[in-house]
Amino acid sequence: MTTVLLPLLTAICAAWALAVANTTYPAASATLWIVRQEAMNLTGLLSIALMSLSMLLATRPAWLEKPLHGLDRIYRLHKWSGILAIAFGAAHWLAKLSSGPIKTLIGRDGRLPKIRYDGLLEVLREFGKDMGEPALYIVLAMLAITLCRRIPYHYWRQLHRIMPALYLLLALHAAMLAPLAYWTEPVGALLAVVLAVGVVASVISLGGLIGRRRQADGSVLSVSQANGITELTCQLGEQWPSHRPGQFAFITFDRSEGAHPFTIASADRGDRTVTFFIKALGDFTNDLAQRVEVGQKVRIEGPYGRFQLARTAPAERQIWIAGGIGVTPFLAWLEALHSAPTRKAELHYCTRDRDADSMVDRLRALCAALPGIALTIHSARHGDVLTAASLKLADGQQAELWFCGPTGLAEALKKSLQASWNGRWRFHQEAFEMR
Repeated sequence: MTTVLLPLLTAICAAWALAVANTTYPAASATLWIVRQEAMNLTGLLSIALMSLSMLLATRPAWLEKPLHGLDRIYRLHKWSGILAIAFGAAHWLAKLSSGPIKTLIGRDGRLPKIRYDGLLEVLREFGKDMGEPALYIVLAMLAITLCRRIPYHYWRQLHRIMPALYLLLALHAAMLAPLAYWTEPVGALLAVVLAVGVVASVISLGGLIGRRRQADGSVLSVSQANGITELTCQLGEQWPSHRPGQFAFITFDRSEGAHPFTIASADRGDRTVTFFIKALGDFTNDLAQRVEVGQKVRIEGPYGRFQLARTAPAERQIWIAGGIGVTPFLAWLEALHSAPTRKAELHYCTRDRDADSMVDRLRALCAALPGIALTIHSARHGDVLTAASLKLADGQQAELWFCGPTGLAEALKKSLQASWNGRWRFHQEAFEMR
């Protein structure tokens, strides 16, 4: 994430610093007024650049999956670039409000002269100026809603849909209020690029064009529910490009509800069928089995993701760890391995109660035909919790760990591995979150 954010922020700061160095202020200008103006300029530039990046990432650009290591990382970067953009936007607003304290300290003397425009340009500038503050209030409210997980996802999604329109208002604000001298300097060129990227991304979003080229229509072949998990199999049309074991897709049952991401739990069978296991975690998934019928039309967008069996390194010790519904990509992996049963790996499945978990029997059946796969079930109810010690990693050993499950379990494992194991290991984790 820092490999993208740090260069972007550095480029913005460097271009701004160069513009400051080239600026000649009126002789009577007071230092505090200059600092206020440049603080507004810098925070405004950083905010709109990060917001433009966030808008680009929201379009689910498949061409960025490889350099950014998967759509799950793209969405995480989208989230944090948006949070930072709003934080800099708030700092920009506070810098604007600092005029009151400055007047109290030194008065109006030394204040920088206001720039005046004529005709339509002045009208647009005033409109952009007026729209900046209310738009900031709305995005601050949206940030609070995003961080408050108690608010249902569908409410958050509906509010989130207005973000492209808000961005266009903020882009106009940034373009109209940027110092005129910027447009003849590198900072202006950089600003023009980020604004163009953000505006195009906003138009794509507002036009409903996100993922359009990766969508396939289909219908529901079967649907069933057991122990809070819905099993759904869909037949897709010729637009479906096939998938690799471990990838996920966005499913749309109802346009008003929108698309939801779920991991594909089946290997590519060559017949354009895909299976999903969907855990009841909220309003949408709780009654999914009752809302979906056999024969119902669906639209599936994808596939996405880099959590793929093809990316594992067979030469290294393979340790696969699944927590709860995080087992779904490994189900696809195991099904795909039936055509290559000599593959070796250790699969650890963590569940609350193995006796009440229907996935346990499914895993055992899949692994029975794969002599190279050593399956271990960890049941918290029975006192068997997965730890770094239970993996029995030898010093100097080279291993590759693939994890999909609760973030807390992943962080605990990584922390204990770093503290207790001196071998060479790599930890791959599916980190997909929509909010």
